[in-house]
Amino acid sequence: MTNKNNNETLTQQAIESTLGLNPVIGINGKDLISTARMVLKQALRQPVHSVKHAARFSLEIKNVLLGQSELSPEKSDRRFNDPTWINNPIYRRYMQGYLAWRKELHDWIEESNLSEQDINRGHFVINLMTEAMSPTNSMANPAAVKRFFETGGKSLFDGLSNLAKDLVHNGGMPSQTDMSAFEVGKTIASTPGAVVFRNEVLEVLQYQPVTEQVHERPILIVPPQINKFYVFDLTPDKSLARYCLSNSLQVFVVSWRNPSKAHREWGLNTYIEALKEAVDAVCAITGSKDVNTMGACSGGITSAALLGHYAASKQNKINSVTQLVSVLDFTLDSQVALFADDKTLESAKRRSYQAGVLEGKEMAKVFAWMRPNDLIWNYWVNNYLLGNEPPVFDILYWNNDTTRLPAAFHGELIEMFRTNPLVRANALEVCDTPVDLSKVNVDLYCVAGTTDHITPWESCYRSALLFGGKCEFVLSNSGHIQSILNPVGNPKARFQTNTELHGDPKVWQETATKHTDSWWKHWQKWIEERSGKLKKAPASLGSKAYPTGYPAPGTYVHER
Repeated sequence: MTNKNNNETLTQQAIESTLGLNPVIGINGKDLISTARMVLKQALRQPVHSVKHAARFSLEIKNVLLGQSELSPEKSDRRFNDPTWINNPIYRRYMQGYLAWRKELHDWIEESNLSEQDINRGHFVINLMTEAMSPTNSMANPAAVKRFFETGGKSLFDGLSNLAKDLVHNGGMPSQTDMSAFEVGKTIASTPGAVVFRNEVLEVLQYQPVTEQVHERPILIVPPQINKFYVFDLTPDKSLARYCLSNSLQVFVVSWRNPSKAHREWGLNTYIEALKEAVDAVCAITGSKDVNTMGACSGGITSAALLGHYAASKQNKINSVTQLVSVLDFTLDSQVALFADDKTLESAKRRSYQAGVLEGKEMAKVFAWMRPNDLIWNYWVNNYLLGNEPPVFDILYWNNDTTRLPAAFHGELIEMFRTNPLVRANALEVCDTPVDLSKVNVDLYCVAGTTDHITPWESCYRSALLFGGKCEFVLSNSGHIQSILNPVGNPKARFQTNTELHGDPKVWQETATKHTDSWWKHWQKWIEERSGKLKKAPASLGSKAYPTGYPAPGTYVHER
């Protein structure tokens, strides 16, 4: 595989595997050790079962050695793309022996008499072990051998140098990107604008209009607290903010402060109160009585809670809401739920409260071990075995520019995961008002991705049905981050719509209409219909009551 192709593979996996809400639950070493111990005990409890699978494995190994095995990697397994794994008889046997061992371990745990939960936990631990011991992760990797001879051994020394750097500077995890390759405010997050409101929790940026006329009603973008805001303004060609500006929208975006230990008591109420101030500021600056909002991931949770608060207090300050890859119904069928029992959840809350915050790097590390092939071993091969520098990629830079979560808010997210309050009327209270999303009668535009494993589209769909207003659900043929960064003109982009909202998401999908290109264009028409009349664009940003401060991207985004 050429270096260019290798970088393209890493780039694609980076797009598919960005950080989401799941890691706030946490998976600790004790859970993994306990599961491994449970698997070993099961081998002793079911000796006949174990012997049967050992015999089956021995038979398959015989076929491998005789060249009669038909085992091959799954099409989605990109580790064995080098043709040497198939064409060279020694390498082919090496690969098939590994695949036979891996398959038999999974079959053994699947056919055991353990509970379904323990079987799923066993699969997870077996995955961690077998993926770590993949032949592609060793110096026998044919790509590494070729690289060694092509460089006269230099790749080995470069790999050792990269390993040493990561041990010192990256907590022993393989670096995913060169963090010195970008600069916030210059090479990324560079759309002109200014801070027009600031409190202890957030800054509000107003972007400079680029059209002579703008719609009366502004849009306020609410990013997730778990990442920096500039995923909405990554680069000029991947900026949803610039796309909105080019279509005559007045664009404001929240930039959350990166909390420190001193902010351990910040909870959902803290974020809601700060967001209420932001809405009032945007209304005052634009002269609009209300705003349209856009929330993504955990920012969507915050937006939904705010909507519930406004509905309960009879305040009509939000005209419509766009929810991007946001789950409000926490009935998740995901790997993180495997270890989300009461003991683990309480332990996660206790650890973050003792520290004051949940570190973004810790969340990223948990998530990486949930997808080790995509987020660890690929970079192990690239950085250490091939001796390449980590790829330079803007999305990976953003994903690694992590933020912290204050302990109180982290604890509340865990409780949401445990009790799922947003699906029940008045089960959640914010700012002294109960939240009943069925009483939220604003128009909703909800976007989800077919290949999103972080916020599965079925969960996003169920979440959209919680609102009382008219809903437009859109399903993009993409993953978590691609569902946001989906510029018009992408030849691979597709999306589905259906005006009939069925109770079953699969039924909705079966009768949906398929469209080419990005959902951005479809949303543009939807949001323009809800943004009021056109008026002359303001000559300057802010207002007398809200004068401009620091130029965009502001100050909070730079806090590490």
